Amino acid sequence: MQERIDAYPDINALLAAMRALSAEMSPADPRKPFHDTYLRTTEAVAAAIADGVFMDGVFIDSDWVERWDVAFAGLYLRALENHRAGLRVPGPWHAAFTSADQRRLPPLRLVLLGMNAHINFDLPLALLEVIPDPDWADHDLLDRRRTDHHRIDDILASRVAAEDRRLAEIEQPGDRTTLDRLLTPFNRFGTRRFLAEARRKVWNNAHRLAVARRRGRLDDRVAELEALSQRRIEDLLRPGQVILELTRNGFGVELP
Repeated sequence: MQERIDAYPDINALLAAMRALSAEMSPADPRKPFHDTYLRTTEAVAAAIADGVFMDGVFIDSDWVERWDVAFAGLYLRALENHRAGLRVPGPWHAAFTSADQRRLPPLRLVLLGMNAHINFDLPLALLEVIPDPDWADHDLLDRRRTDHHRIDDILASRVAAEDRRLAEIEQPGDRTTLDRLLTPFNRFGTRRFLAEARRKVWNNAHRLAVARRRGRLDDRVAELEALSQRRIEDLLRPGQVILELTRNGFGVELP
């Protein structure tokens, strides 16, 4: 990738870069399942922004949602670019990328690793980037931002079944056991619950980071969030039913 996220003026330019990167990736690249899943999700968000209406809701501020989505995707793309260049990446991304390089993991596990790194660590930082300090004190504006943030959940939840089928198409024999197949409806429900619960915690984390930014302690709190997010990636690398483990241990991470 030669472009930096700062060069993307809007979500369409971002999508063009993501599609080009997808075309570059080998089908055997362990980062491709997450990247392509994220690409399709971003396309769905872009369609909702363009239409102005999604399901039973309307984005209150589509321009803000677009800025937020571009900032959010940029953190992932920058981590991927730096990893490919051999540069340091945040702890959760390092754990996700290196584990995929060291041993073959089923596509579902690869997607969950990417989702957890991106939502738990990147999303609060993206919200912090597009909500400046004065806005956190404007309760009416903050309610509108929170509403748009949660309306993204509808888009993500609507994609779960389709993305599960896409993953099944690229799985190898043995990737999905008989138990996995029996648990598919529960796994899809669990994924929807994971997305909603994790994003609720994300909003709380973003607020706590904003407080830390005003107090000059942002770096310390980001380091806490990075460590928590990395431990959650390590949890997902343990053997067993991933969604069941998430359900039992809780979804997302939360700063104290």
